[in-house]
Amino acid sequence: MSESLFTQAGKKKGSDCYLNVLLEKLKEVLFAVIPVTVIVLILNFTFTPLDHHLLVRFLLGAFFIIIGLTIFLFGVDIGITPIGTLMGNALAKSNKVWIVGLAGLILGFFISIAEPDLHILAGQVQAVTAGVLSQTSIVVVVSVGIAVLLTLGLFRIVYNQPLNKMLTLIYLLILVIGIFSSSGFIAIAFDASGATTGALTVPFMLALAYGVSSLKKNGAASEEDSFGLVGLASSGAILAVIIMSLFSKTRELSGSLEFRISQSTSIFAPFMNQLPGIAKNIILALLPLLLTFLVFQTLSFRLSGRAFKKIMKGLLYTFIGLVLFLTGVNAGFMDVGSMVGYRLALLEQPWIVFLIGFTLGLVVILAEPAVYVLTTQIENVTTGYVKRKIVLFALSLGVGCAVTFSMVRIIIPRVQLWHFLLPGYIISLLLSFLVPSLFVGIAFDAGGVASGPMTATFILAFAQGVAEATESANVLIDGFGVIAMVALTPLIALQVLGLIYKIKSRKEDVNHE
Repeated sequence: MSESLFTQAGKKKGSDCYLNVLLEKLKEVLFAVIPVTVIVLILNFTFTPLDHHLLVRFLLGAFFIIIGLTIFLFGVDIGITPIGTLMGNALAKSNKVWIVGLAGLILGFFISIAEPDLHILAGQVQAVTAGVLSQTSIVVVVSVGIAVLLTLGLFRIVYNQPLNKMLTLIYLLILVIGIFSSSGFIAIAFDASGATTGALTVPFMLALAYGVSSLKKNGAASEEDSFGLVGLASSGAILAVIIMSLFSKTRELSGSLEFRISQSTSIFAPFMNQLPGIAKNIILALLPLLLTFLVFQTLSFRLSGRAFKKIMKGLLYTFIGLVLFLTGVNAGFMDVGSMVGYRLALLEQPWIVFLIGFTLGLVVILAEPAVYVLTTQIENVTTGYVKRKIVLFALSLGVGCAVTFSMVRIIIPRVQLWHFLLPGYIISLLLSFLVPSLFVGIAFDAGGVASGPMTATFILAFAQGVAEATESANVLIDGFGVIAMVALTPLIALQVLGLIYKIKSRKEDVNHE
């Protein structure tokens, strides 16, 4: 009798804990999504009036995003993150380099090949190049690149190699090979690096790095090595696509991207049309991870029944949350993003486009699922030394600048993507030798995280709308380049933040003396 009461009390306590966590996630998500919604509503009543069905669809999409993102973040906490940490620990405990290497290749390939964002981008590339670059070839090539660099990243942690030197060598190689590639391939390559580090892969990679690094004896090194794996892996996507361009029969990519807004005046039809395809993609995304977890559970983890069920529930919540989130983005946000960008550009007042672009970049990044995972882990790993809110502010400022520069590139003729990317990456790599190693890892991880499903869809749609209304713009090249720009600016913004922390720490040390 008393045991039964004790069990019931434990279950009630557990459910109350889950409810509190869910409410906390909901609060965070509301603060993230509401600013974007308010901006669109203000524009609707001022510069860019929207059709009634588009506006209602947008608001319904916002509702789906809020509910989906809340459930997703909860699922990541109890499902994806524990799996990554357990796998990282298992690899580190093996003390065998070949096991770490083999597992890195397998996990890197399967996680990347299942990332929904990568499939979306690859589908867009196939459509605008009329099949010259197939969706399958891009997904496979990028996944191979991710797998190779993820493995190198795990070796870096095991052998205590400095992250800044490794990143410098990789980006020098990208620069050298990129000279022989076309501008179309360059844009796709850098966009692929952002698309492949999406809502699913980032939590897993962060947890994997944390699992491997946490078993190292040097505490400071362990803290630093918890970050950087996502940044290294995403550079593999760039390298793979650029190498692919050297073997491609088509030297210069060409294509067309028609400006399309869903012709349906139905509010619910676009959501119903999107739901099956998105659900299928998410199942494909989670299946390799589930199978890998089951294999590890049988051979290595041997978790208790309760712990096993908790992780399985987490995977289910992750699935439901991602389906709702991506349905809301694709059915509710894309059309509105394109229409707002198109109508703003037609006003022929560039300053308005720049201002709205900056504001959208500033707030849309807050709604990225992986951003919350990254910033929370930064605060946890540094035991509160690096505040989550400060990282979010730096990240928002960086992405706001990225979208503004992208609008400049679209509206002003002869301004090209490499005019920003080349000096941007040079500055980023130089800063990596000046700031604490921890911030180098955080910054390059954030570069991949910033360009997730929310940013890549709404901002991409906005940019394509602006490009369509701008006579001198190339919709294909300028549209794809936006994700590359969004992935670049956090590298500088967060390393500058690291420089500020370094100067602040030195002043505190002097005062103590």
